[in-house]
Amino acid sequence: MKIYHNPRCRKSREALKIIESKNIQFEIIEYLKNPINKSELRQILKFLNIPAIELIRKNESIYKEKYKEKKFSNNEWLDIICDNPILMERPIILKDNQAIIGRPPEKVLNLL
Repeated sequence: MKIYHNPRCRKSREALKIIESKNIQFEIIEYLKNPINKSELRQILKFLNIPAIELIRKNESIYKEKYKEKKFSNNEWLDIICDNPILMERPIILKDNQAIIGRPPEKVLNLL
């Protein structure tokens, strides 16, 4: 199990606590310190079964300043997320070939 985690995000911290409480082995990926690559992002989206635009945090100032109201292909959104990982929804939890966005954090229980 992996959690793509931002320690500054309350929802991400709450999801992490839920996972820790279940005594399950997992890997924490702090994607802001160690950004994910395009291939890894494609795999995450495949497991989530969503297009890249649905992974975008639309309340982030960088989104509002640079990308709001603009049209991009899925591949272009992948590049944008890789270049600006703060735009990625969090936390993302992967287990086997499944993934969820942990919003609300209790959704992580669906994978456990």
